[in-house]
Amino acid sequence: MPRLPLIALLAALSAGGTAAAQPLVQPEWLKAHLSDPKVVVLDIRPHEQAAGNHIPAAVPADYETAGWRTKTSDGAGGALPPIEQISTAIARLGVGDTTHAVIVGDDFGATARIYWTFKVLGHTDVSILDGGWKRWSAGGNPVETAPVPQRRAATFTPRYDPSIRAELPEVETTLASGNRTLIDARPPGQWFGTAKSPAVKAFGRLPHAVWIDQSDALIADGTALKPKAELIALFGKAGDAPITTYCNTGHLAATDWFVLSEVLHHPDVRLYDASLSQWANDPSRPVVR
Repeated sequence: MPRLPLIALLAALSAGGTAAAQPLVQPEWLKAHLSDPKVVVLDIRPHEQAAGNHIPAAVPADYETAGWRTKTSDGAGGALPPIEQISTAIARLGVGDTTHAVIVGDDFGATARIYWTFKVLGHTDVSILDGGWKRWSAGGNPVETAPVPQRRAATFTPRYDPSIRAELPEVETTLASGNRTLIDARPPGQWFGTAKSPAVKAFGRLPHAVWIDQSDALIADGTALKPKAELIALFGKAGDAPITTYCNTGHLAATDWFVLSEVLHHPDVRLYDASLSQWANDPSRPVVR
């Protein structure tokens, strides 16, 4: 069969996916499912914020402190933790094999990164609350201030899926062979090499990368995605080859991964979670400005 151009392919596939849960759920859906024992809301905002106003029974799961990411000896500033370690952390939050996890935050990149974490562990019953905490609270939905009792630890069985993760050897192969399109999700200064993240040792980007700033996919406050038609137009420049998204620590790139994989249903998208913090830690690896 001839291959369709990417924009035509995305438009044809964007009507829906086959995942066990919808990637994005609306506040109305969550409000109707708050009493469902199989739905666990994970509030990934900073602990001091989640400890105040929060969705009823939402479990505090701070993006920075709950063990979602780890620093490694090879420079990675936010890599996926060892499978057993991250699976244990998830189980302690009360998320088990039959749990539908709903991720709530105010930073879409952070919610997308945790969503990817569940997916790479083979847990498909996971969703992001569309619009996050800001939309929930602004809509007059139920809010609590009392501390949330700790949930009983669940049984979480990882089923690691390497098909959505890019690790260092694969990125090296990509640069040597051009077998995948690299998408840089960072802001302009970092793309052009006039600024850099403190997590990265060198200015610049991976050779031959395509630039799709993740903020261009988001509404002004960064809590939700733009309309699908705008996303199709924005990501059309990615081409129809297999794709690997990257940034500094695998945070910003999670937005681009989510749009391509979960919203536009590109058939082969991977997230390089260690990203430039790992890549540029070795000065012999190429970085261009």
